[in-house]
Amino acid sequence: MSPQAASPDTQVSGFQGQIPPLEPLLTEVIATLALAAHAYLADDDGKQPDFAAAETAIDVAGTAFERVKERLRPDERLAITQMLTETRLTFVRKRGA
Repeated sequence: MSPQAASPDTQVSGFQGQIPPLEPLLTEVIATLALAAHAYLADDDGKQPDFAAAETAIDVAGTAFERVKERLRPDERLAITQMLTETRLTFVRKRGA
């Protein structure tokens, strides 16, 4: 560890002078929300799916994707579109069952 103390700005933000690009951050958030939706839809161990939480996670992920999709590479757009479509279809199937 360096003998110099971190500046107050560095301590608050945690970025140490480097702000990461928005696209990878939002891609990770979208993927995390899609995975959370699947977890909310799971009916393991006899627990009931939480459809309201799953729907919220899907909606927020979709909104984030709509805001950032033009800034993504085509392969990233396709992967996220497929992931969100699959998550939405799982939601509809489980809710209708």
